[in-house]
Amino acid sequence: MAVGSGSVGSGAEGSGRFISFEGIDGSGKSTQARLLADALRAAGRQVVLTREPGGSPGADEIRRLVLEGPPDRWSPETEILLFTAARRDHLEKTIRPALARGDTVICDRFADSTRMYQGLRRGPEGADLRAMVDDLHQRMIGVEPDLTFLIDIDADTGLSRAVARNTVEQRFEDMGRDLQARMRAGFLDLAKAAPKRIAVIDGQGSPEAVAAAVLTRALAHLGQTAGPQA
Repeated sequence: MAVGSGSVGSGAEGSGRFISFEGIDGSGKSTQARLLADALRAAGRQVVLTREPGGSPGADEIRRLVLEGPPDRWSPETEILLFTAARRDHLEKTIRPALARGDTVICDRFADSTRMYQGLRRGPEGADLRAMVDDLHQRMIGVEPDLTFLIDIDADTGLSRAVARNTVEQRFEDMGRDLQARMRAGFLDLAKAAPKRIAVIDGQGSPEAVAAAVLTRALAHLGQTAGPQA
């Protein structure tokens, strides 16, 4: 049963706003999500900073399953089911309650990442998995962010940054540079298809320069939809 359609933060008077960050591994999107949350809090907004996979106790348990271990631990089809289950719990337990309070939700990754990391891969006999991703999203999630920032960076730079972190959550980084290049091209195609929702930000500059560009765009969006919250 679908939970709705359209932008999750739009609709009833007093509802919050939902902003997501996307990009390939090492793009700096997590840093930018945190910097935007800090800036909006300083401006007087109530902000919930969260991430995917994760963001709720149940989803955090699934996070360990999908981000740790060898690259071939799960098939792409199984990953789609796991990510969708995590997202549904995150939506129910964290995102919707925060928006109902009128908070601004900033999420490090959302459904666009599943469209890329799983949807651009191939199943048995070359089956296109994007249709499966979109069908499950419509049935089980049914909503999109009000605004998505795509932090764009070239695949080589992103992968080198990601590998340098040397954490246990490197299952997708271990799939190599070619996957990162495909993901980058796919993200840019998504932005072309949804220009009103997805804002492409050049991630090659300093974190401060990127943050300034993000904040300018975010304030313009929020100023059109809601005033500062007490």
